[in-house]
This record gives sequence, structure tokens and C-alpha cells, in this order.
Amino acid sequence: MPVCDICCEELLSEAEMKTHLLLSHMENLMACPFCSLSGVSYDELSFHINTAHTDKDYQDTNVTMVNSGQKNDCITKSTSNVNATNTCKASHQLLPQVNGTATQITGTSHSQGPSASRKSSPPAAATANGAIKLVRTTQTPSNYTRRKSEDGHQKSKQKRLSSPFKEGCFPCPMCNLVYSDCFALQEHVEIHLQDQDAGTGSDVETLTKISAESNDRAGGMRYECPMCSLRCSCSSSLQEHVELHLEYSSASATGHSPGEDLTLARKLQEEEEQNWREVQTRREAEDFKKLQKQFGLDNSGGYRKQMERNLDRAVSRGQMLPADFHRKRAEMLESLASGVDDGRSKTSGLMEALYRYYQRDASDCAHVWLCAETDHYSSSEGDKGWGCGYRNFQMLLSSLHRMEQYKHLPVSVPSIPRVQALMEEAWAQGADPQGASHFNNRLQGTRAWIGATEIYAVLTSLSVKARIVDFHKPTGPRETHPRLFEWVKQYFTHSTSRGARLPPKVVQTTLPPVYLQHQGHSRSIIGMEEKANGKLCLLFFDPGVTPAEMKKVLSQDTVTSMVQRMRKYTSGLKHKQYQVVIVEGVLTAEEKQSRILNSRTLRAEKIP
Repeated sequence: MPVCDICCEELLSEAEMKTHLLLSHMENLMACPFCSLSGVSYDELSFHINTAHTDKDYQDTNVTMVNSGQKNDCITKSTSNVNATNTCKASHQLLPQVNGTATQITGTSHSQGPSASRKSSPPAAATANGAIKLVRTTQTPSNYTRRKSEDGHQKSKQKRLSSPFKEGCFPCPMCNLVYSDCFALQEHVEIHLQDQDAGTGSDVETLTKISAESNDRAGGMRYECPMCSLRCSCSSSLQEHVELHLEYSSASATGHSPGEDLTLARKLQEEEEQNWREVQTRREAEDFKKLQKQFGLDNSGGYRKQMERNLDRAVSRGQMLPADFHRKRAEMLESLASGVDDGRSKTSGLMEALYRYYQRDASDCAHVWLCAETDHYSSSEGDKGWGCGYRNFQMLLSSLHRMEQYKHLPVSVPSIPRVQALMEEAWAQGADPQGASHFNNRLQGTRAWIGATEIYAVLTSLSVKARIVDFHKPTGPRETHPRLFEWVKQYFTHSTSRGARLPPKVVQTTLPPVYLQHQGHSRSIIGMEEKANGKLCLLFFDPGVTPAEMKKVLSQDTVTSMVQRMRKYTSGLKHKQYQVVIVEGVLTAEEKQSRILNSRTLRAEKIP
């Protein structure tokens, strides 16, 4: 039976001898077999033997390391033909010191072991994690005698180890093993990589097999794996082992390895970006449809369809009798067929009534200027919400019809569908091609809004000299436009100031009204007040005011309240941009053609 050379305990087998060495004797208590050096670790002892006891006859050295950790791999570096089993069996012949007493074991120190033990045996060290490290040195009795003759140099050689070289700890990045030799760690990691190449479950199978072998040698394990019956020495090792089972089970269940996570993340991000682009596309399409509906370009019908829908709604709500419905529908169809406005939204005689009002009651005004006689046109059921531009154009035409120089214009004020047809004819002549492309060269049958450029184009096609002035930014405090008020005053006073030294307080000029456009709405400037303190006030005709309200101007009892609604001071005009269109005369054929050509790049006069 094997006998421990340190404590003389008899053991039943070599496996029990290894377990005994591992559990009973510490790693750091090692002794040199050639000198009196002791109390060092295995790595320090190996370094000492290779440096202090070197000889050319002993350069053939075999280093064997048996690791009984979680991997329990036996890695052997050897240049001799020594059998690994004999190496492990001879490991008990050199053991560390016990209780601080160094024990040196050589081939002649004990006779209880086998005859092979009388030969020089490799030193053995039991590590904390269950690894047994062996160093076997091949030597002969004559060589051993020569070693003894060198005792005179032992002291100087031991001084080299006064501060022994201590290597650091090298933990495995793939398991919980820790090595003191970086080369051993490298080979251990290579085994990990080889196992991964063999298959998904190879790591678990390899660890299970190696750990089982370790359990057979070490014995005494108390924690059994519920998934593979592997026994572990501590609960933490069992936990890591079970987590490894679960990790690979999860990977197998999902059908992909952990290495596919990056690919999956990229795929998910691409899907998210694609969904975001689709949402943006739908949102842009919805916004575009809203804009089309807002500007009357959604093919929902024009003046006629809107009028019919409103009449039907009034009948269904009980607001109109069926007889009235048929009568109004017949009037609408007749107006559309003739191209002349039916006049149901028109209010006449307003400028004369305003002139009388200011003559009678204008105590707070220093001067008042009014435009020529102009009819007011209100929005009706067929154009409510989008027809303000057309109604202001009708107001302008109603004033021009009363002037001698514009007799070439149509005698009657056209209806809104006819105004749309006139604008399409202007585009066909080449006026404002950019505006035509904006409306796809089509206005009839739509509820499209029009602005200053469309008014300019149709006036040019009718041989009327017009001009656009753009007040593109505020010119006063609090986003106001005092320059606009000054410009309108100059427009009304330019013709009346010539030849008169002292103009009258109230002046009704022969000038047509001014078309005023801003974002979302348009109105007609029909006059201006200059207060005694110098403040300026514009007077407006708004298409949003109903005919019933406009008729209040004709009554002396209600005219004052209506004039209050028509006034706008600088603080009342706070839109960012305003555009005005004024009429300045008649165009010759050459001037008309020139203006049509120049309208390809239509530019307005900007102030400031």
C-alpha cells in the first residue's frame, strides 16, 4: 500500500494518496530535493531547480501538470519518453513541509516505498483548486553525487531566491479556473475553443465528463446537478454548471446561437426604420390630402356641387321648403349657364352712404379718403370658406365697370365659375405659368383658393394694367405694418393733392379699391381715415360679412356700428406678409404681350 512520506499514513490506492496530498498538505510548503531550500511555492521551487541546479547533463526536464478543476485537463509538456502514469505515481515521493518543518525526500531517504522510490523523484505540489503539479527530473546516481559536490555554492544560489519570482494569477475568460502559468492557461482556452467548434452542447458534455473524473479521484462531493447527475464540491460551482445547462437549452429552443444576437438586433432595427418610414409616408400623404382639401384641390366639387349640398342640407334640417329649394336651384343653374352673377349676395350704394356719414359725423377725423363707387359681394352657400378671392375680384370689377376707360371689360360681373374660366384663359395665353402649374391648369369644378398673382394674371389677360406690391415683413413694433398704411395713404392722396391747395376733409376719389391678400383670407380696401392725432385707419369690405349686415350701412341708425367693424388700425394687421394689387390703367396690345412674357418669372415690388 502507498505510504505518505510526510505523515507516514498508509493509504489504499494511488487515488487516495493524491486526495490525501491535496487535502492534508499545503501547496506553499515545498522543499528542494537537492538543497535545504524550503517554504516556497511550486513555481518558485521549479524556478530554483532550473537556475540553481542547472547542468548540461540534466537539461532534459519533464514538466507535467494535472489540473483537477472544473475542466480537469491533464496537460503534459515532455521531451523524454517517461510514461505519464509513472510520473503521477512518483508524485508522492516529494511533498511539502508539514507544520513549518521542511521535509526533503530523495531516493535514499526512505525505504518504505517501492524500489523505484530510491531514485530521484519529481517534486509534487497540491494546489488550492485540486490541481497536482509534478516536476520530473531524470538523473543517475553518479549525477546525484556530482550534485552533492556543489554544496559549496548553495548559499550564494539561495541568495538569488531571497526575493523569489512570483507570477500573477491568470483566470480563464470562459470558466472559473485560475492558472499561475500563462502557457497552461493558453492551452486550456484552446480546449474551450475546440469544444465550441465540435457543437453547441460539447461544452456541457466535456465539463460533465471531466468533472465526473475529478469526482472519482477527489471524492466527497456533496452537490449533485439535477440535470446530468454531476456532483460539485460547492454550491457556487453547481450554480455555474446549471446556468451553463440553461444557457445552451435556451439557445437550442430559440433556434439560434448567442452569436446571432447581433444579426437579430440589426434585423429588428431595420424593421423599425422601415415601419417609421411607412408611418412618415402615410402622414405626409394625409397632410397633403388635408392641404388639397383646404385649398379646394381634392376633387370634391366646385361651386355648383357645394351649393346643391348646402341646399339639400337646409331642406333636411327644415330650414328651407322644398319649393324654395327648387327655385334657388333653378336660379343657380341659370346663373351658371349665363356666366353672370345672380346678384343675390351683392349690396350696392354703400360708398355714397359712407360719404354722407363722414360728411355728417367725422369729428375725430382730420381727413377721410374713399374709393370710387363699389358694390359689396358676400360669400354664398356655393363658395363659403374658399371664395373670398373671387368675391374681392367681383368688387374690383364692379368699380371698374363704372369708369369710362374700362368700358372694354364685360358689362356684367361674372359668376365665380365664369371667373375661374377667365383665369384658365389667362393661363392659356401664357400668363403666370408657375401659378398655372400649381393648379394643374384647372380651376373650374374645384374649390381652389386664389391670391394676388391670379388676380394679376386675369387682369393682364383683360388688358388691365395692374401692379403687385409685397409687404413681405413687418416694419413696425409688435409685428405691425405701418409702411403699408403709409403706402395706402399715398395711393389715395396722389391724385387728389394735385391742383388743390387745401383738400377737403372727406374726399371720394375716382380710384378703384385695393385688393389686399394675406395668409388665409383677402379683403378690399375701400378707404382710409386719418385721425386728428395723426393715426391712420383702413376701411375694408370683407366678403365674410353677409348682405343683411352690409345693408346696415345704408341706415343712419346702424351705420356707425358698421363703420366700427370696417375700421382696422395698425394693431389689427399683424400677419407676417401682406400683398396688394392695384389697377393703374389700360394696357395696349404690345404692353399686354410684354407683361405676359414677363410673368413667366413674376416678381412683385417689395416694401421694404
